[in-house]
Amino acid sequence: MTAPVISPMTHSQHVRNILKLGLPLIGSHVAHFAITLTDSVMLGWYDVEVLAAQVIGATLFFVLFIMGEGFAMALMPMVAEAEEAGDETQARRLTRMAIWASVLFGLAVLPILIWSGPVLRGLGQQPGLSQGAQDYLRIAGWSLFPALLTMVLRSFLSALERTQIVLWVTLAAVGLNVVVNYALIFGHWGMPEMGIRGAAVATLVVNMASFILLALYAAIATSEHELFVRFWRPDWDAFGRLFRLGWPIGMGMLAEVGLFAAASMMMGWLGTKELAAHGIALQIASVTFMVHLGLSNAATVRAGRAMGRRSVADLRRGGQIVVLISLCIAGLALITFLTIPAPLLGLFLSPDDPQRDAVIAIGVGLLAAAGLFQLADAAQVIVIGLLRGAQDTKVPMLIAAVSYWLIGMPISYSLGFVAGWGGVGIWIGLAMGLAVAAILLNLRFWGPVLHRIEAEFE
Repeated sequence: MTAPVISPMTHSQHVRNILKLGLPLIGSHVAHFAITLTDSVMLGWYDVEVLAAQVIGATLFFVLFIMGEGFAMALMPMVAEAEEAGDETQARRLTRMAIWASVLFGLAVLPILIWSGPVLRGLGQQPGLSQGAQDYLRIAGWSLFPALLTMVLRSFLSALERTQIVLWVTLAAVGLNVVVNYALIFGHWGMPEMGIRGAAVATLVVNMASFILLALYAAIATSEHELFVRFWRPDWDAFGRLFRLGWPIGMGMLAEVGLFAAASMMMGWLGTKELAAHGIALQIASVTFMVHLGLSNAATVRAGRAMGRRSVADLRRGGQIVVLISLCIAGLALITFLTIPAPLLGLFLSPDDPQRDAVIAIGVGLLAAAGLFQLADAAQVIVIGLLRGAQDTKVPMLIAAVSYWLIGMPISYSLGFVAGWGGVGIWIGLAMGLAVAAILLNLRFWGPVLHRIEAEFE
């Protein structure tokens, strides 16, 4: 079923729709990231060695989570297009199969998390850090299932432009995470002092609560879609469509996240202080990335809606506006990283920690390097959102693999270890990989992809 061709929207309509959809998504991404951020802050105040172990464990978890998240990301433009075309049945079928795919993926990779110690030692991490990371993942690893299912429901509700509930649930999750962390990491309120295991329990509790709340909302507020009615029935056509679009997204995201994970591993080779500084600087840089990620999700939904309306003009104009908004935010982040790096880094460390000054000194250089890739990072993540909305994922996956692993990673290693620049050299390599990806992905969307869609809609 296709919708009739309508007049393109004005620039002001695009700005209004992007911000109405994007601001709650930005808030939810920042709030979701705040869960990880509070883990790092509270563990950093508990013990720097424990923080380093959690950085390694959380990095491995995140790599696998990102791979599985590809199915949820594929769902967003497909549901948006189906809804714009008035096909609720297709939207329901796709969402159910995204849940199926996420559960199957979780079952496949869970053993890696449960027995992560040998994996991390094989990647060159210190035995003590590897054991601490495994202690964390043997509890937190089970949260992969509710985390992936939460992302499926977030994508479904975002495609319906019901983003307020996503924001409120995520904000509630942040508060719950702080409370459980405070009780179990430090042993307050009569609870046992569990350290890194306490943070892992908090992660599991928070992800379970988030999934339950969103599932209840989806079942009640979107009852016309009947998401959970006859849930056990497979729809192999919808599963195949979702899989074909989703696996390249997951692999492309893996290429990018894997680059940062590899950087964490290399920082671990340099030492515990370097790894802790890297983890803190990465958390700070990731706050601004969450803003761009929220805008990228909004770009995906709006592009999917434009596809459902068969409007190339709206696809092009909306894309231009969301790119401009993102680049302005990246410029502000660049200024912040260069002007007040030490106070930002100091928030993550206890004033009494004997390693505080050394970690901050390393982190200042890393944040300066992070400032270099703010514009590139913004440009690449926004155009990825537009490409997903246009359901173009295979070539972007290849671009990501080449940019990050054939360009970014060799530069990181060469500057960090061969040239002896240490952590700053590793981060400059990250910036170079992101810059190449941004250029190639933008050339693809604004060139062949738009031309192909225009030809299809004529």
